[in-house]
Amino acid sequence: MTADVLSSALASEERRHPRSTTLTWLRRVAGPVADLVRQPVLLLAWVIVLVAVGWAVVPGLFTHFSPYEGNPDASFAPPSAEHWFGTDRLGRDLYARSVYGAATTLTATLLAVAIAFGIGALVGLVAGFAGGLVDTVIMRVVDVFLAIPSLLLAMVIVSVLGYSTNNIALAVGISSIASFARVMRAEVLSVASRDYVKAAYGLGVGRLGVVVHHIVPNSMASVLALAALEIGTAILAVAGLGFLGYGAPPPEPEWGLLVAEGRDFVAAYPWTSLLPGAALAVVVIATHRISTSFRKDIGR
Repeated sequence: MTADVLSSALASEERRHPRSTTLTWLRRVAGPVADLVRQPVLLLAWVIVLVAVGWAVVPGLFTHFSPYEGNPDASFAPPSAEHWFGTDRLGRDLYARSVYGAATTLTATLLAVAIAFGIGALVGLVAGFAGGLVDTVIMRVVDVFLAIPSLLLAMVIVSVLGYSTNNIALAVGISSIASFARVMRAEVLSVASRDYVKAAYGLGVGRLGVVVHHIVPNSMASVLALAALEIGTAILAVAGLGFLGYGAPPPEPEWGLLVAEGRDFVAAYPWTSLLPGAALAVVVIATHRISTSFRKDIGR
């Protein structure tokens, strides 16, 4: 209710003072703020994601423990006020390792999504705009990639390139290119048939100009929504490959590796795997909730 009143008041002031730059800016900000206030689950999702980003950027603000040094006398200590997630077999604080592991996992995730988005959008643009034989050949190759489970394809690529977090990011990105290419192609075909594109051709605008000024800007909305959705999927893929041993070697703190390190002790000391895994799951769920809100906004 408060957010609605604020939006109405700003709208009234803007009508009385239409040239006020400050009021215009406040009006633009009030809308998203009002939406967040009306959706507490979405607000919580944003808070979770921002905390995870804070873990990755400034981990020292969230914990004073080292992710590498442990106290053997405190091995397998249960969760407490001192050790929020408990400790592992070497007495290392699991909360600290989860905090510092965010940088490794999230960096690999963003790199993977950037690779898939950049290459996939370009492939889809070429296929949709060129048409004919070029479109047919490209989309048959895309269909082949879509027929292979993405995690299996990523495992094969990492096995060829070698085990490391950077190679995991590259593998996850390559395995997701086909999805972006298919969505981008569909958007390009839809935009290319619209009246304003035909009018641009009629006014003498060249093919490159039409692509740059009309087709690409109006085709990116669904691809960007897919990129937001793929962040959560990529986090799971990166962590899954780390869990299987394809990523950073011990003692690096990586979310998938943290879950893997505690699996042998989960019966006696369940927090060693469950709490780092729960942190991973919460971040993934939050990113999916945010991506859902993006898709709804685009559909309006």
